Amino acid sequence: MQVYIYAKSGHSFGLENVRRASVLCNVFKDSDPILCTADYRAATFAKSELGINRGVGIDVIGNLPHVMERGDILIYDDSKEASSTMQDHMKDFCTHLYKVGEDIPFDIVDETFTNDMEIQYEKGLFFSDDDYEEWFLNLCEDSTKQELSMIMGHYFFLGNEDKLKPFFDNIIEEEDYIEAVKTTKYLLTACVQTCMESLASGNCPVYFKRGDKETIENIELLDKYNIPTVTGDNLDEIVENFNLTIKNYPKIKEIEKFDFSAIKKDINDTLKKFAMIQPSLDYKYTS
Repeated sequence: MQVYIYAKSGHSFGLENVRRASVLCNVFKDSDPILCTADYRAATFAKSELGINRGVGIDVIGNLPHVMERGDILIYDDSKEASSTMQDHMKDFCTHLYKVGEDIPFDIVDETFTNDMEIQYEKGLFFSDDDYEEWFLNLCEDSTKQELSMIMGHYFFLGNEDKLKPFFDNIIEEEDYIEAVKTTKYLLTACVQTCMESLASGNCPVYFKRGDKETIENIELLDKYNIPTVTGDNLDEIVENFNLTIKNYPKIKEIEKFDFSAIKKDINDTLKKFAMIQPSLDYKYTS
């Protein structure tokens, strides 16, 4: 019996779900889970940058039965992929099934973000892990140089770093994402999950809505924690509104910590029970 954790990902979708799924992998690390992502590159990223031991790319959530066995345990991020019929099949297939967004909240962050670090950057920007349509790059055209450090995204096109350098004080490599989020006092970002991580670090996130996506997942978390939002038609305008916002930054709420103890107990009890009966099952099928 194996524990699987699934997160949708991709060059046009980003890594917000994967970052959240990595939290779950660390929470349930004693169960040695396998992280399944929609693309192999995201699984490789999770292993190299997020401390995940085991990861695999499976293209779509519908391929999970090809890697799982009946009776396995699954935790999956509610990425709107699974239809009601598919979810019914998943419940029948799995011993335990947990859905992020229902059984587990979206506002979970890794414990590494709760460890205090000295502030290195007064202001910074992390757009997203993806800019497939180069919307952000185009947003920067004709912009003046900003007094901001910018964290690069994982799925940015090769060469875009050099194109973005003239518009920012400093470019931070994607490998330094966690440290940069933890050590930036005011972080402007188009990622809700990054807002949660900045908040957990004791810092002050500011959200801006990207113009290349109609639907933003988990946007309700901004209201829950009173995280301010800025808009603008170009980078200069967005940063100007960002600077005005941080001058009168609102009182934000501390991020809520979810109690995983009940879920961990259910999973651990099931794995222990299966471990006890596994030898007899192996004997039955091999004798």
